[in-house]
Amino acid sequence: MNIASKNLASIKDLPDVSFIENKTLEDVQAEMVAHYQEKYKEVTGRELKLRRADPEALKLYAASVQVYHLYLYADMGGKMNLIKYAFSDFLDNIAAFKGVDRNPAVPATVKVRFTLSAVQTSVVTIPKGTRVSDGGEEFFATDEAAEISIGKISADIQCTCQTAGEVGNGILAGAINTLVDPIPYMERVASIEESSGGSDIEDDVNFAYRIYLAPSAYSTAGPADAYEYHTKSYSALIGDVKVVSPEPVEVEVRFLLADGSIPTDGLCEEVLEYLNGQFRRPLTDHVTVLAPTEQEFDLDFTFYVNKSDINKAAAIQVTVASAVEEYVQWQTFSIGRDINPDMLRRILVAAGAKRVEIRSPDFTRVDPNHVARIKAKNVVYGGVEDD
Repeated sequence: MNIASKNLASIKDLPDVSFIENKTLEDVQAEMVAHYQEKYKEVTGRELKLRRADPEALKLYAASVQVYHLYLYADMGGKMNLIKYAFSDFLDNIAAFKGVDRNPAVPATVKVRFTLSAVQTSVVTIPKGTRVSDGGEEFFATDEAAEISIGKISADIQCTCQTAGEVGNGILAGAINTLVDPIPYMERVASIEESSGGSDIEDDVNFAYRIYLAPSAYSTAGPADAYEYHTKSYSALIGDVKVVSPEPVEVEVRFLLADGSIPTDGLCEEVLEYLNGQFRRPLTDHVTVLAPTEQEFDLDFTFYVNKSDINKAAAIQVTVASAVEEYVQWQTFSIGRDINPDMLRRILVAAGAKRVEIRSPDFTRVDPNHVARIKAKNVVYGGVEDD
């Protein structure tokens, strides 16, 4: 049984509101001119019809710009109290009423091997905070003090980037190989894995969605929305979340990372531990956290451009390439999203293609616990055709 959850689009689809009755600059200008002419007649008894170039009209138009700015500030002041429009610090203030905090930036981590020049006759201590680097601007420091025992030559130690955010991610194994803080007898250091786990401060879109879900979490998880809220609250690294209940009291949580990648088993275990917290999981729920299963498909098509657009053909090819990436993100960043070539065609035509011959994929149902993944990609430009 799939447990439906709210979609982020439901925030965007909330009714538009205006605290100034959708008033425009032209409306303000017309009102000020009309009021001036009305007052002139009241005082003098004579009719006055201002022309646009009249000095009085020009002064009114200049003043109307400043008046309209005040209207806009008033409109924004009202909208910043609404989740559909609020951003930045305004959104944080709305969140405070819901008891929700923006997920902070998290530093990347990596395991580094410290190797001695030779086996020592006494223990060698590696102090907490010992810094290593890849020779660039980012530094990593040991999380805890560690020791290389007598008879041992090396020790593997967890290190954390000193700059929070995604900036510390993706440094390849072996690239962090500079010891910044010297240690006696230490010959070399080298990272033994790619650095990962860093995330930037939560952006407004994801933060607004969690605020929207927050009422579901006022008690322990229970509803699908609440499990989704708590899962997303664990880390800004987490993207799409799918919650299903295959049997009574059984809850399965699957998620993708914000960049669309599959989470590691270790991260799934961390999220499970977080969800099993005393004030998050109902007593009778048995929760399992899993990575979605990948369902592969090929992307293979030829696109054509109108002959009348021949002078723009090179630019259209660039736009189409960007459109392909847009489709890939749309298709592969959501769990359970059916493989839909019609969406691909729509995006490509909007990018400037005249028509598209799609050889693959065909429309394919995707299991709610699966996520579409591209196996092979072949994009062919077929040239121009008559309009």
